[in-house]
Amino acid sequence: MQATLALEDGRVFRGKGYGAKGEWHGEVVFNTSITGYQEIFTDPSYLRPDCSSQPIPEIGNYGTNAEDNEATRPYIEGLIVREFSRASSNWRSQQVAEEYLEQFKIPVLAEIDSRALVRHLRDTG
Repeated sequence: MQATLALEDGRVFRGKGYGAKGEWHGEVVFNTSITGYQEIFTDPSYLRPDCSSQPIPEIGNYGTNAEDNEATRPYIEGLIVREFSRASSNWRSQQVAEEYLEQFKIPVLAEIDSRALVRHLRDTG
């Protein structure tokens, strides 16, 4: 499924959609952590209507599990990544990341240049 991120200043990023289907409006923030995507999903500091962008190469590859949650639910409203893995390869995985995000109605935009997005956000706000 095709997906689009249109920023307030007119910059547009097109990619592929995963997770929940639908529209999202709000602030795009970024996190440059190399690991711990599930902890970022469930971090209460993302309580605002934030969409998290993570510029690391791949998100979702180790799945999700209850022990790594920071809270009982995700607080992000959307996720933007370069590559989104639809398979989990960790022995601790209890659920594939896409199913986890879909369960909580969180859309994912993937296959965009997430580093270019982060540079754009850093430079223009």
